[in-house]
Amino acid sequence: MAADITIYTDGSALGNPGPGGYGVVMLSGPYRKELSQGYRLTTNNRMELMAVCVALESLRFAGSNVTLYSDSKYVVEAVNQRWVLNWEKSNFRGKKNPDLWMRFLRIYRRHNVRFVWVKGHASTIENNRCDHLAVAAAQSGNLLEDTGYSE
Repeated sequence: MAADITIYTDGSALGNPGPGGYGVVMLSGPYRKELSQGYRLTTNNRMELMAVCVALESLRFAGSNVTLYSDSKYVVEAVNQRWVLNWEKSNFRGKKNPDLWMRFLRIYRRHNVRFVWVKGHASTIENNRCDHLAVAAAQSGNLLEDTGYSE
């Protein structure tokens, strides 16, 4: 039986571009997992998409039923409006972040994912927690290089 998992994601950049980070909260039954990481130089949109990729990649079993909440219209609309599938057909020509979109599609296709947009910095407790995790990661001394980022 496929697991039912709720995921909240957020990404943040302190300057755009600038140091950035992502935050993830994953919930399944009594289980809770939080993930975060900071990067030296990146963008807000990259961190929003990175959060989704990392969250889906951390799922242990293929075919999981996932409801993913994000305050990123960039990510949610690209998936829900199926734009990303058209971008894939054109090999992401002229689109930003093709490395992350390709990474996303590889893992997205392994699960049953429903995207839900939530208003950022509002009353969604877990989304606010993700924002806190993302900002803290971006401000930490443990910043990685976002190897896919280019100006």
